[in-house]
Amino acid sequence: MTKRLIEIEDDLLQQARDALGTETIKDTVAIALRHAIHSSQRRTRLDDTTLQRFAAASEDLADDDVMTAAWR
Repeated sequence: MTKRLIEIEDDLLQQARDALGTETIKDTVAIALRHAIHSSQRRTRLDDTTLQRFAAASEDLADDDVMTAAWR
């Protein structure tokens, strides 16, 4: 673990502490970083799922039986 010296806006830190329910700066930063990572991972999974659904729907567009049924 590396010790870092950074400037953090006091109001922003307090808002993060309130939102995360943390007491220390170290806990606040650690949890905020974990939230950022999990958020990014969820977006990636969502994007993959969306692409898979689109690919499946695209296959249906090429299926004459499916398209005929859709227009009924």
